[in-house]
Amino acid sequence: MACLAISLQPVNGPDILLQTRSWFPVSRALAAVSAFRLARLSLARGKQPHASPSSSASLDAIGDDPLATGSGQLVVGVESQYRVVYRLVNSIYVLGVTTASDHAAPAVHAFAVADAVNQAVSVLVAACRGVDATPDKVHRKYPEVYLALDLVLHGVGSVRLSQILATIHGDNLARMVNSSPDAEARARGADSWPVVEHLAQDRHAARDGFAGASFELPQETLSAGDEFSASSLAPAAAAATGDEPPPEEAPPIEKDPFAASDMVASKPEEALVGAFKKNKETALVVADPAAALAGLEVTTLPPAEATKPTFIGVEGFEGDYGGIEFGNEEASLAEAFEGFNAPFGGGLDASEFVTTTKKDHKDKTLTGLEILAMSGGQAPNAASSGSQLDSLVTPSKDMTVPELCIVEEINAEFKESVLARVGLKGTIILRTLPPKKAAGRETEFSFRLEGTSGMKRAALQSTVLSSLENGLFHVKTPSKEEPIPIMKYSFLPKHSPLPLRLRLVKRHSGTLLSLMIHYASNPMLPQPLSNVTFIVKLPVDPTLLNVSPKAVLNRAERELRWHISDIPLKGPAGRLRARMPVDQDSKDGELEVVGMVKFAYQGPFTLSGIKLCPAINSTAQFNEVGHTFSSGSYRCI
Repeated sequence: MACLAISLQPVNGPDILLQTRSWFPVSRALAAVSAFRLARLSLARGKQPHASPSSSASLDAIGDDPLATGSGQLVVGVESQYRVVYRLVNSIYVLGVTTASDHAAPAVHAFAVADAVNQAVSVLVAACRGVDATPDKVHRKYPEVYLALDLVLHGVGSVRLSQILATIHGDNLARMVNSSPDAEARARGADSWPVVEHLAQDRHAARDGFAGASFELPQETLSAGDEFSASSLAPAAAAATGDEPPPEEAPPIEKDPFAASDMVASKPEEALVGAFKKNKETALVVADPAAALAGLEVTTLPPAEATKPTFIGVEGFEGDYGGIEFGNEEASLAEAFEGFNAPFGGGLDASEFVTTTKKDHKDKTLTGLEILAMSGGQAPNAASSGSQLDSLVTPSKDMTVPELCIVEEINAEFKESVLARVGLKGTIILRTLPPKKAAGRETEFSFRLEGTSGMKRAALQSTVLSSLENGLFHVKTPSKEEPIPIMKYSFLPKHSPLPLRLRLVKRHSGTLLSLMIHYASNPMLPQPLSNVTFIVKLPVDPTLLNVSPKAVLNRAERELRWHISDIPLKGPAGRLRARMPVDQDSKDGELEVVGMVKFAYQGPFTLSGIKLCPAINSTAQFNEVGHTFSSGSYRCI
């Protein structure tokens, strides 16, 4: 489609005019024009990184604007992209908006929009009586400019545009709008409608008359024609045949379509068997297989160079692929194709396609890339003997007073770029002195909680903790070896901070599935997140896969994992891309892809902002150890 909207945007101040087609939403046109303004201002500020706040007014100057050229084009928008063709007239941008998603003929659309923008510039220059165009001059001739740009948006020729420019400073707006078509018709040498209107009326009347007319001949005319044809053709027929009557034709005899042919009926042996004669040498050929295989051609094996592995340099899947050694005749088929089961060998086992005996692997999941995914599998087994709280709270060797820490879990779900739901819950954990050090004494102290304004609800373990109102709590419990959860709480969604913002973009075109994850860190975090794992649940087990950056594929779980060592607090958003062919076509429905994130933090700060303080501004009766917050169900769909 060609030009969808035309706008007049000054360098400083609000937009002067926005004219759209009747079927194009005004909200989308406003979004495209606003995105152009934001892009222009951001580029202007990017050229002055050391500008002081007092000189912020100079950012809107034309000389500091990278788009301050005579003309050009710019693609704006994120979800819906638009191509904006612009021209700068003094201090006013003339903008033409069209779509940027049509890849069939983008150049044709760009030139069509540029033609409309050039015509709009002519209207603007004519209305301002020169190239010194200002918003004040445009406002003086606003009705004329509005109607003229509406005609330009719907398409006008050069003759009609000249008539509009000549009458734009007249006193009659109707003359400028209505007299233009007649002027264009006169310039092309065409007649006006009143001159040719009677021809159209005659044509309609003739069509109605022919539609109701009947062309059947009367019966008397048909009888006269039959008598004339009989009298004229009788002598010729008599001369041709003589006095004898013509011979009568024998009626055709119907044949059985399922009857046997004459060849089969007459000579059945010759037709069905081909009159083959017995050969006395047949028994000798059957008895000697070498004589039977004497006429067969054996295909030679490929040369040794064709069996060498091929190096593939695709990012994330570098390595040698293929390579079969035919010289070792005693090697089994699984050993010959062992290269395909390497960590970067693609995970193809050729023995699945032939009828042969496969080796029985005891652990089928620990092959290929799955070894990398299971490389850290020994750590959970070693820690499984202890409880979950023991892994969260590590006791100090020189503990002299009780210790408190906060363990929080953040859960969030994003649908594309919109946050669907979020939940933050936490637990305050107490570790008392060991019973041997306590010597039978009970653990008893008080503390105060700060930063609980966003807390939704809390549950206390009444046998250990009691509330003293106003955020004060008192602990009294016998000494124990294991840590004790004394309070659990949850936060309101609007007060739950998000460590990461996610967005999953999925495109399913034909049998090709492409996906990308955008992620950005919360700049208000106390310190950057480290050792973050992004997991994508794939709908199928991919045969070919292209990822950026490098990732680990777990075929058993159909998971794709990216490990990011550090995510900066401020900076551009990160991108994780993957592309693979699938069996299901996009016309049969969309495939479900789910992205998840695993991260954890341990340090002196909490995600919710809750602080543990002494009950009285004096020496604390407890030690505050490292707090922890981690991700629970943190995913994007």
